[in-house]
Amino acid sequence: MNMKYILTLFFLLFSLLTLNAQKESLEIGDRYAEDQLYISISYAQFFKQPSTISKSVFSFGVSTGFMKDFILNKKGDFAIALGVGYGYDFFNHELKVEEINNITSFSTSLDLSSNVYKSHNLEFPIELRWRTSNAKKYDFWRIYTGLKFFYNFYNQFEFTESSVDFSSKNVNSYNKFQYGLTLSAGYDEFNINVFYGLTPIFKDATLNGENINTSILKFGLIFYIL
Repeated sequence: MNMKYILTLFFLLFSLLTLNAQKESLEIGDRYAEDQLYISISYAQFFKQPSTISKSVFSFGVSTGFMKDFILNKKGDFAIALGVGYGYDFFNHELKVEEINNITSFSTSLDLSSNVYKSHNLEFPIELRWRTSNAKKYDFWRIYTGLKFFYNFYNQFEFTESSVDFSSKNVNSYNKFQYGLTLSAGYDEFNINVFYGLTPIFKDATLNGENINTSILKFGLIFYIL
């Protein structure tokens, strides 16, 4: 996706998010919005890995951002929310990724003592929301589901092989635009959160003739702050 369109979308969403909900002036039953900051921390895993690669070991992701609520009914228990935020992912994994002469190389090695991947992303979540709140009740049950889009602006692959350190940044085969399904459910600020990636993290990548369709799965906690 062209960076110009990403920036246009970013500023459009930012303009929407700056609107105020003004819930203090509402009575029960009036239309209102749950404009919220969100903070999440997740345990993360790769899935759809090549057959010669096992799942990643302990890995994690953190993200934060702001959601703008748009009410769908008079009661206010159904809404659509748009957001913008920042996410960071850190993976310990087995796939050896190198950038050599602007070409991304994928391989395996038995001599890797360390192999990590880091990414920094702009996030654009879209949620369909159901909750038991009203204009005067801020402690409530919720189920939010939707899509989260990512634009990766920095990625780095580092590994140590035979005591020598290697590093590749912003590799060409990395899929900068990704998206996946999201689900958040819980009570008040305490909520479980799941992300299921629908796009692979690499484009046109193969390992020993097998397509690399590696995607991301995350599950953890997300906190919404009014």
